[in-house]
Amino acid sequence: MTDRSTLDLSSRDPDWWRQAVVYQIYPRSFADADGDGLGDLRGITRRLTHLAGLGVDALWLSPFYPSELADGGYDVADPRGVDPRLGTLDDFDDLVAEAHRLGLKVIVDIVPNHSSHRHAWFQEALYAGPGSAARDRYVFRDGRGEHGELPPTDWQSVFGGSAWKRVPDGQWYLHLFAPEQPDLNWENQEVRADYRTTLRFWSDRGVDGFRIDVAHALVKDLSEPLRDLGRPELSREEALTALPPGTHPFYDRDDVHEIYRDWRKILDAYRPPRMAVAEAWVPGARRALYARPDELGQAFNFEYLQAGWDAEELRQVITDSLATARAAGASATWVLSNHDVVRHASRLTLPPGTDLNAWLLSGGHAPAVDEAAGLRRARAATLLMLALPGSAYVYQGEELGLPEVADLPTEVLQDPIWEQTGHVRKGRDGCRVPLPWTTSGPSYGFGPGGAWLPQPPGFAAYAVEAQDGVEGSTLELYRTALRLRRKLLDGEELTWAADAPDGVLRFDRGGGWRCVANLSGAAVELPAGEVLLSSAPLEDGRVGPDTTVWLGR
Repeated sequence: MTDRSTLDLSSRDPDWWRQAVVYQIYPRSFADADGDGLGDLRGITRRLTHLAGLGVDALWLSPFYPSELADGGYDVADPRGVDPRLGTLDDFDDLVAEAHRLGLKVIVDIVPNHSSHRHAWFQEALYAGPGSAARDRYVFRDGRGEHGELPPTDWQSVFGGSAWKRVPDGQWYLHLFAPEQPDLNWENQEVRADYRTTLRFWSDRGVDGFRIDVAHALVKDLSEPLRDLGRPELSREEALTALPPGTHPFYDRDDVHEIYRDWRKILDAYRPPRMAVAEAWVPGARRALYARPDELGQAFNFEYLQAGWDAEELRQVITDSLATARAAGASATWVLSNHDVVRHASRLTLPPGTDLNAWLLSGGHAPAVDEAAGLRRARAATLLMLALPGSAYVYQGEELGLPEVADLPTEVLQDPIWEQTGHVRKGRDGCRVPLPWTTSGPSYGFGPGGAWLPQPPGFAAYAVEAQDGVEGSTLELYRTALRLRRKLLDGEELTWAADAPDGVLRFDRGGGWRCVANLSGAAVELPAGEVLLSSAPLEDGRVGPDTTVWLGR
C-alpha cells in the first residue's frame, strides 16, 4: 500500500470543510456491484461520478467495517478492516483514489463508544473472567441483589430496556445501545491508544476527515458505587437537562474533551489537517465545546433537523446555531435527513406534534401523506438549508426527493430497535431502503439482483434515470443549487430582513444575494432582484407557499 500520510490528494485548503456540502452514503443501500443485494465499496466507486456531477464537496461513509449488522454496521468488530461482504481494503483504497481524482473529499465514521460483541477484545474479556485486564477494556460490574441478579444501575439503553446484560459467570456489562454493542472503558489507556492507531490508520490511507459517532458518551462516571439516575424513563435530552451540565453519569461529561484535544494533535499532524465532526446529542451551548478548534472542530446541529416547518421557530434555531458555532470558532452545520430519522420529504408535511413512531407503525397511513406536497416542502427546505452559512450534510437519495418507506412489512425489518422494544418501535429501516438508479430492473439499478430491503414500485419515478436532464426535477434542482452555491458563497454571515412578512424567512448573504423562503399558506410579493433559482414555479411573479427563491441583486 502506498503511504498517503504526506500526500496532498485533495485540497490544500485546511478550511475546506467550513462551508462544504457533504453527501452521506449508507454503504449497504447505495449501490451493489456484486449482485448479492447488499451495497458495497465497489458499487460506491462506480457511482462516484453521480456525486461529482451533483456538485458536492465530500462524501461521508457510514460504517463499512466488519459487523454482524446488529445495529446497521455501528456494531464494529474491527475498526481497521472492511466487512468482506462490502469489499476489501484494496477496494477502499480504490474508492479514495477515485474520489480524490474527481475532486471529492472522503470522511469515514469512527465508532468509539462501543465495539461489537464479536470484537476480539470482547471475546477475550468473556473468556478471561472477572477482574481481568481484558475485562477492564469494557465496563463490567457485579450485579445488585442477594445473588447479583439485578443490574448494577437503573441506566437504560437508547434502544429500550436495561443498559446492562448479564454474562454466564454472573457479571454484567454496559451497553448503552444494543446488547451486541458493549461500551468501551475510556479510563483504560489501552483503549485510548487503540483509537489513536485507528485515526492514523485511516488518515494514512488518504481519508480527509472523520464523523465521530456518539461523541458525547465515551466517558462515564465509573466511581463506586455507580449512581442511579433515579428517573430511568427520561429521554436523553430530558436526562441531560435534569442534571447540572457535565455531571450526567454517562452523557456529555466534562472530561470527554481531553480525549478530543488529544485527537486534534493527531489530526493536525497531517497536511492538510484532517477534519472531524461530532455527533453529540447535547444542547447548543454544550455542543460548542466539541466544535472548538483544539477539539473536533465541528458538531452536528440537531436542533435544525428537529425544528418544525415554522418560520419563527426556524429563524430562532438558525440564529442560535450561528451564534453557537461562532462562539466555538467553528462553522455551523445543517442537516435535514440522515440514516436515523424519517426522511424530510415525508416528515416535514406531517402535522405538528405527530408521533413519528406511531405514524411508522400505521404504515404511513395515519395520517396519510400527500407525496407531492411533501416533495414541494422538501425542495423549499433544501434551498433554504443550502443558502445558510456553514456546512450542509445531504443524505443519500434526498437529491431524488425520496420519501420515507413507512409501509415496510414487519417481517423484513432489520433494525434491532424493532425486536429490542418488543415490537413497540418500528425503527429506522424506512430511510435505509436501497436507492433507485434506473426505472426498471429487479432493484431499480441498485444492483444486478434484488435488494436487502424491498423497494416500493413508486421508486421508479424517483430514479436517477427518470430525473437526469429533466428540467424542474429534484435532481436537477440540487445540481443547479450546488453549482450556484459554489459561485455565490462569500463569508459566513447572514443578515435578516427586518420587513419580512409573517411566515417568511428572508436574509441577505455576502456577495449580494438573498434567500426568500415562504413557509406561510399564501403567496407573497417577491423582493426586487434577479431570480437565480426557485424551488417551485413563481405564481404570477409571487412566491407561493412552501417555496424558496434565491435572488441576485
